[in-house]
Amino acid sequence: MANLKDIQRQIKSVSNTEKTTRAMKLVSTAKLRRAEELARRSRLYADKMNQVIAEIAGRIKCSKIGGIDNRSFAKIENPQMVDIVFVTADKGLCGGFNIQTIKTVKRLLKEYQEKNVKVRLRGIGKKGVEFFKYNDVELFDSVIDLSSKPDKSRADEFISASIEDYKDGKIDGLHLVYNGFKNMMTQELHSMQVLPVDPDMYICDEVQSSVLEIEAQDEEHMLNSLVDRYVEYAMYYALLDSVAAEHSARMQAMDTATNNAKDMVKGLKVKFNKARQAAITTELIEIISGVESMK
Repeated sequence: MANLKDIQRQIKSVSNTEKTTRAMKLVSTAKLRRAEELARRSRLYADKMNQVIAEIAGRIKCSKIGGIDNRSFAKIENPQMVDIVFVTADKGLCGGFNIQTIKTVKRLLKEYQEKNVKVRLRGIGKKGVEFFKYNDVELFDSVIDLSSKPDKSRADEFISASIEDYKDGKIDGLHLVYNGFKNMMTQELHSMQVLPVDPDMYICDEVQSSVLEIEAQDEEHMLNSLVDRYVEYAMYYALLDSVAAEHSARMQAMDTATNNAKDMVKGLKVKFNKARQAAITTELIEIISGVESMK
C-alpha cells in the first residue's frame, strides 16, 4: 500500500514545479513580445538593404562588360575552406530549439567533408558550443552570452573576421545557421550561404527602372561597402530572430510542462484518495475484527 506521506510529498513537489514552469512561461511570453517587435523592425531594415544591393549589383552586372568584378559575387567552383557560423541559445528548457540547429550544422559538416572541403566552425551560444566541445569537434572561434543579449557591435566584431578572411582569400564561403521566429507556435530553421552572394538572383529587366542616383565610378566602391554591411547585419538579425524564436520555444515547452504537471497532480491525488480509502477500510476491518474477538 502506498505511503500517504510519500504521496503528499510528491503532490507538493510537482505542484511547486507547476508554479515554476507557469512563471517561466509568463516571463518568456513577455520577453517574446519585445523580441518579436525588434526582429520585425530589423527585418524591414534588412529587406531595404538587400533591395539597394540588388539594384546596384544588377546595374553593374547588366551594364558593365564582364559583369561584377567583386569576390563577394564570384562563383567559386571548388572551395577549399569555408566558415560555418551557427547560433544557439545560452540556456536550455526550450524543447528541441537548439538540437535542430546542431543537427543542421552536423549535416553541413558531413557534406563538406565528403567534398574534401575544410571547415572552420564558429559558434555563438553556450548550448551549441558545449555540445561540439563535448563531442570533440574543433571550434575555430566561439562566443557565449551574445545570443541571449544581442549586441550590434559585438556581432560585427565576431563576423568581421570571416568577412576579412573571405576578401583575403583565406576562406571561400560563409554559411550561417540559426533557428528563427516564424510565429508564436513555430520556429523556422535558416541555413544560408551569406558569402559569396549569388549574382544570378539579379535580373537585368528588374533593375532597368532603378531610381538610385549613383555615379558609375562609385558603384563598385559602394557595392563593396554595402556587402560588408549586409553580412554584418545578417549576423545581427540572426541573433535577434534567434532570441525571439528561443522565447517562443521556451514558452511552448513551459506550457507543455505546466500541463503535464497538472495531469500528474491529478493522478497523484487520485492515488492519494485510493490509498486513504484503503487505509480507512483496513482500520475499520481491524476494529470490527477486534470487537468480534471480544465477544
